[in-house]
Amino acid sequence: MRIDHTVARRARVSGAARLAMLFGATLAATAPQAQEYPNKPIRMVVPYPAGGVTDVAIRLVAPKMIEALGQPIVIENLPAAGGVVATNAAAKAAPDGHTLIATFDSFVTNPHLYQGVHHDPLKDFAPVSLMVKAPQLLVAHPGVGVKTTAEFVDLAKRQGDRLAFATAGAATSSRFSVEAFKGATGIDATVVSYKGGAAALNDLLGGQVAGFIGSISLVIGHVQRGKLVALGVSSPTRIKLLPDVPPIRETVAGFEAQSWTGMVVPVSTPRPIIDRVRGALLKALESPDVRGKFEAQGVEVVGSTPEEFGAWMAQEAKRWGAVIKDRNIRIE
Repeated sequence: MRIDHTVARRARVSGAARLAMLFGATLAATAPQAQEYPNKPIRMVVPYPAGGVTDVAIRLVAPKMIEALGQPIVIENLPAAGGVVATNAAAKAAPDGHTLIATFDSFVTNPHLYQGVHHDPLKDFAPVSLMVKAPQLLVAHPGVGVKTTAEFVDLAKRQGDRLAFATAGAATSSRFSVEAFKGATGIDATVVSYKGGAAALNDLLGGQVAGFIGSISLVIGHVQRGKLVALGVSSPTRIKLLPDVPPIRETVAGFEAQSWTGMVVPVSTPRPIIDRVRGALLKALESPDVRGKFEAQGVEVVGSTPEEFGAWMAQEAKRWGAVIKDRNIRIE
């Protein structure tokens, strides 16, 4: 059979022309969208409880973002099922920049834990920016009688499963940090997972549990007032807010854990709109009053490109996914 190469070349040219026309049409449609954005109130989905770390972060930046974008931002706290229900729904929202999603550590770990996750955090969302990072603190009740990470580990080895170790929730970074700590030290403490950091903190302050690893912003005030003893910080180096508290990794080799908050949008959101949202977010993060409030809580203001945030989420998903698998963490 003889192939007519002239016809084939024409077909290829025709196909390329159609692709160029399609691409041009897409750009033409995107440009007005970006110029007109936003043209109605913006919905900010926070798949976590009101008063939590992510909720507080969003409420700090929202007023500045409203100023920059010229539209109201309506914050919706939808924490059911660890935020899975809200995130599943947000993945299907119109990709027009009028639905923004606040993310936390659990955004990339939930798929390793829950059967009902119908989205892929790395494929069904487009990253906007990593907002803030914060170390966690290993703290103990003063009545436990320990002042260092090494002393806490020694006590836990002597007490075995009689020592209760609190976490902020079964599917939280607090839980994963505790499990990683247990795995690295070989202790057999009983893990008690609460429904939120506040509940865990109440029992720790009351002496019902011995230790806790959790967000620095949650415990720093109690440490400063002497109601809790800070044993170690989860960051690789010491932090300005607690210069006398050494990193946990000085006792537990390689240990590191960071809480973080970021922002994403549905995956097909046009890049010019993502850049507009990111610009408003970075402006908010860079304002002295917002930055000062974060830093007073030991929280590091980051701000990033979408690509940097995407790489960060992929790294976190891989690292904590391995911990979940190795420690056989299950959510009933």
